[in-house]
Amino acid sequence: WALHLKNVTVSLSGQYECSFATYPYGTKAAKIQLIVKAEEEQHYVKEVWLNQTLEIPCLEDTTSENLSNYPLKWLVGENGRKEELVTKEPSCPAVYRNSSMLYRQRVRLGLNNALKIFPTKITDDGRVFSCHVVYHPERVQKSSTTVRLFGK
Repeated sequence: WALHLKNVTVSLSGQYECSFATYPYGTKAAKIQLIVKAEEEQHYVKEVWLNQTLEIPCLEDTTSENLSNYPLKWLVGENGRKEELVTKEPSCPAVYRNSSMLYRQRVRLGLNNALKIFPTKITDDGRVFSCHVVYHPERVQKSSTTVRLFGK
């Protein structure tokens, strides 16, 4: 016996109860609390000097959950177009996407799945780097960081 919910929204949050009559024991019931969370995307701005190392944390305010237990990917975007840079599956080495000539030799995955870019170039200014962590096929947490570059 299962309750199937379609087009789930935050308004469906609440307590659900299933009860049915059993013979000869009477009524059986079970309750479950459903919490529906809206997909959130945190956005940050990172300032860095030209030719320095830029390190962008994946999810800055996530400390309790270990990111290495979940698949994640880093993307870079500009003018509405996104390009995959790195993907990481649990217990596997990171896979670097070589489609980006601009970032081919300059990106590495650091500690806690932070994205490291070295050296920073003028073309990095205004780019948006986003990290997507897939906790469940229908639950993805995202953070995006816009880079602001300064010359010396």
